[in-house]
Amino acid sequence: MLKLALGLIISYLLGSIPTAYLFGKISRGLDLRHHGSGNLGATNAFRVLGKRMGIIVLLIDILKGTLAVLLAKKLSYSHTSGISPEFYLCISALCAVCGHNWTIFLKFKGGKGIATSLGVLIAFSIIIPKFTYLVLCVVALWIIVFIVSGYVSLASVVTSLCLPLCSVIFSLPREIFFFFWVLTLFSLFKHKPNILRILRKKEHRFNPRSFFMKIFKKTLSK
Repeated sequence: MLKLALGLIISYLLGSIPTAYLFGKISRGLDLRHHGSGNLGATNAFRVLGKRMGIIVLLIDILKGTLAVLLAKKLSYSHTSGISPEFYLCISALCAVCGHNWTIFLKFKGGKGIATSLGVLIAFSIIIPKFTYLVLCVVALWIIVFIVSGYVSLASVVTSLCLPLCSVIFSLPREIFFFFWVLTLFSLFKHKPNILRILRKKEHRFNPRSFFMKIFKKTLSK
């Protein structure tokens, strides 16, 4: 059990790496907790630090979720531990997302967990083959909602709400079904201010076509 607990602690600490905060300090000398939305996630990094830094923050936040789950399984899980591998994966994934949302390094102020949640789903797809299709569906749904609405927060919330349904469609174990419900509740809780701003028509809105075209042009110019 001590080994299992160590794996969960590693997951939490990896998730807790405050990527947006670190890149804000390194690149611009800014504390993102006091700029933009005040959120320590990729969207606020895009808004305050620019697209290049935003993409780097996004990719690292995804990567830390993936590594957290894979390392926890590799270093700590044993079939003789008395718990199912799916349950342990879900707990380690939750620890990583909790680390991102409530990082111990910044007085438990963090992001909203969407990129890190995608990272843990990618880790699941490496371990459980059928998860690959689920991840592709989730990413496609997020992109569609974002393009139609222009709201990052709405795309994240809608995608989160669809996760439990996806677990049923893909006949995933019940541990993952309940794990998805927890992720959904996390997302709703963290996005509550965004939901209220959308209803009041005060939420920051991207121009999706311009957003993707600028990224595409910058990529080609390199």
